Amino acid sequence: MKIEVWSDFVCPFCYIGKRRLEMALEKFSHNDKVTLEYKSYELDPNAEKNPEKNIHELLAGKYGMSVEKAKNSNEELGKQAAEIGLTYNFDTMQHTNTFDAHRVAKYADENGKGKEMTERLLKAYFTESKLISDHATLIELAGEVGLSKDEVTKLLKVDDYAIHVRADEEQARQIGVQGVPFFVFNEKYSVSGAQPSEVFSEVLEKVWEEENERPVLQTLNPKKSKTTYCTDEGCEVEDED
Repeated sequence: MKIEVWSDFVCPFCYIGKRRLEMALEKFSHNDKVTLEYKSYELDPNAEKNPEKNIHELLAGKYGMSVEKAKNSNEELGKQAAEIGLTYNFDTMQHTNTFDAHRVAKYADENGKGKEMTERLLKAYFTESKLISDHATLIELAGEVGLSKDEVTKLLKVDDYAIHVRADEEQARQIGVQGVPFFVFNEKYSVSGAQPSEVFSEVLEKVWEEENERPVLQTLNPKKSKTTYCTDEGCEVEDED
């Protein structure tokens, strides 16, 4: 089974959805047959790398609410994260542009460290309050998951892997992704939002059954009809039950 996940590193529900999916996969009896791929998605491609406002002020401005209400909203979101073992430090979080982080993640994926890099970037942003648009920070985080710091330094100086990020975003537009996280199973079934782990478990079982346990073709012959066919042993007429 192939699972593609469109997400952004500054999306609070993306980290929650990621962890809930992982919890469901831990219980899934066929998890050794699952391939997980993270896709790039920018919630705000025009976000500044060094915004002057904190996350509460940015949220308040975006949705036309008071800063106090934004703080309360973030606090409730933090409680959801804590329920599955995640720590969100909204007061010190540094909202930023994620394009370069996505480029590093695509490089990591090409070098067998895509899942590790995705997790490291999410933790760096939500828990450690690191500025994940800062090149020195990205280089350090990449080194922590086993990537070459020299190679990451080189790619950040130019536009390497930008085309990979844009390709993911174009694919998202083509299949109608309007928000993240967005999960696609076997390129046929989709789930949007940070669903409870129980929902992901149900989806995993359903997709596995649909794709692996049911016959590839299902007969649509009407009942009580005669079926005429030939094999290498001859031709026959049979009554359908």
